[in-house]
Amino acid sequence: MGVADQAERGAMRLAELVAPGHCALLIVEMQRGVVGPASGLPELAAAGAEVGLIDHVARVARAARSSRVPVVHCTAENLPGGFGQNHNARLFAAARRAGLENAPGSDSVRPVPEVGPGAGDIVLPRYHGLSPMSGSALDPLLRNSGVSTVIVVGVSLNIAIPNLVFDAVNRSYQVVVVSDAVAGVPLAYGAQVLENTLSLVATVVTSGDLLAAWVCA
Repeated sequence: MGVADQAERGAMRLAELVAPGHCALLIVEMQRGVVGPASGLPELAAAGAEVGLIDHVARVARAARSSRVPVVHCTAENLPGGFGQNHNARLFAAARRAGLENAPGSDSVRPVPEVGPGAGDIVLPRYHGLSPMSGSALDPLLRNSGVSTVIVVGVSLNIAIPNLVFDAVNRSYQVVVVSDAVAGVPLAYGAQVLENTLSLVATVVTSGDLLAAWVCA
């Protein structure tokens, strides 16, 4: 089989995976307090800005809406008084020291305006843990909607994105990760996570590949 034939088969498989009707776009922690100008995680926000993360995620989100693919903003929030917060990892302690309260309804938990939410989008907070698949009602909501493929964008490749991908694979979803719409710190480490870990369990594509697949759907 020639290179052209392999590319065509790959494009056909991707189009099947992300066909509207059984897939959803999951936008992870693209919120103002994480990747916005007032981020409490400035190194992550700077890394995202360096690769144009917000623009890439916004482009994918617009295409999803145009293709009638559900868009779910998976935000990280904390309940009043710290009720139910995790205290079992250094990350959570560092977030508290940085003043990341992430109170529901606050500016820090709202998606950055370039990304949404758009009309019909779902904003689904999680109040504990590291992954929206295990820390919120995401899994049953997706299943009740007939979703079998999840498309993952957002931050970060250090923690939340790998957790979500593994959780989704363990729950029998097909997973597509959009390589230019995710980021980690440092950027080179994020690229290594994509190449050496996530590519083993998920389909890793560019935003251009994904949008082309939706055009063909």
